[in-house]
Amino acid sequence: MNLKIFLRVFGLTAIVLTIFPFIPVDNWSVRVFDFPHLQLTLLTMLALLTYFLKFELDKKSDYLFVIALTACFLFQAGKIYPYTKFAKFEVQNPTEQNSPSLKIYSANVLQKNKEWELLKNDIENHNPDLLVFTETDVIWRNRLHPHLSKNYKYNVEAVLDNTYGMLLYSRYPLNNYSVKYMVEDTIPSIHTELILPTDNTIQIYAIHPAPPTPQHNPSSVDRDSEMMKIAKLARESNLPVIVLGDFNDVAWSETTALFQAVSGLLDLRKGRGLYSTYNAKNWIMRWPLDHVFSSPEFRLKEVKRGGKFGSDHFPFYCELSYEPDGSHVQKLDAPTKNQLKEAFDQIENEVEDENEKVKEEKEKAQE
Repeated sequence: MNLKIFLRVFGLTAIVLTIFPFIPVDNWSVRVFDFPHLQLTLLTMLALLTYFLKFELDKKSDYLFVIALTACFLFQAGKIYPYTKFAKFEVQNPTEQNSPSLKIYSANVLQKNKEWELLKNDIENHNPDLLVFTETDVIWRNRLHPHLSKNYKYNVEAVLDNTYGMLLYSRYPLNNYSVKYMVEDTIPSIHTELILPTDNTIQIYAIHPAPPTPQHNPSSVDRDSEMMKIAKLARESNLPVIVLGDFNDVAWSETTALFQAVSGLLDLRKGRGLYSTYNAKNWIMRWPLDHVFSSPEFRLKEVKRGGKFGSDHFPFYCELSYEPDGSHVQKLDAPTKNQLKEAFDQIENEVEDENEKVKEEKEKAQE
């Protein structure tokens, strides 16, 4: 193949992959391209640089092609930029030395994983106050509980064998805790109030929405709807809020951006780094799926990625400082009417999708 033709095909691939997420379709085959923006940024940059090997000054088509590639590169880089150290912090550093703090540790354990001792060691190294585990079945519960219950007297369990089980352990007292199934009766979320040592009460939502995959649900409707329902709860809460877990969505996606706009919660990654938690077994295809979002009452003392323990996710660790007096400094702008409408539309889409599923099941039963 002619080198220039090869370089054009390479460049066109980068352009098409950049445009793909703009297609207004909820199917997994489109939504999956929300994830690898860092990889696509590097791919587009490589396509742009290598094209100059065959760039012809007298060809208008070459100028147009380079302009298109440059536009794609700038778009991709713009998605990543807020998560670099060149950008501003969204969650500011602490300003009060004696403010209460909360150390959080979140990990998708990978249900079939057997390396529980490695996980226990990593937990001990971080000494968190609040722990959330996803993909926890009975085996994982029985392996973790005897070890954790010594130091974490308060816990909420939603043990399942469908890779959506969830465990929450806390060093601090819990109040009004419950397990809710907000979208599907097989996918739980944990809702609880947590009382800090200073007697301040905060609201915790731990979630693990289903990803858009051909195996489970080819549409992103369920995931997006659960995120919007949690965003609505966070927005309406009278308490400071923390939402954490495996979102099965990246920090820069349109869904997560809408989640932030509606909830008013802050992303501690911004201005600090990607801290990509998935895939721990593949360094090329790696992006941030595990998150901790907090309301403006919190500042960030520390954030890091935990160690490998056999899962396809790295644990995600952070320490938040509770400083409500400075919340006005980092408060996000109120959501627009269009953003609220879009969020409510996504919630309604899930209801319509569920009704369609029920209708299809009835039709099959009648055949």
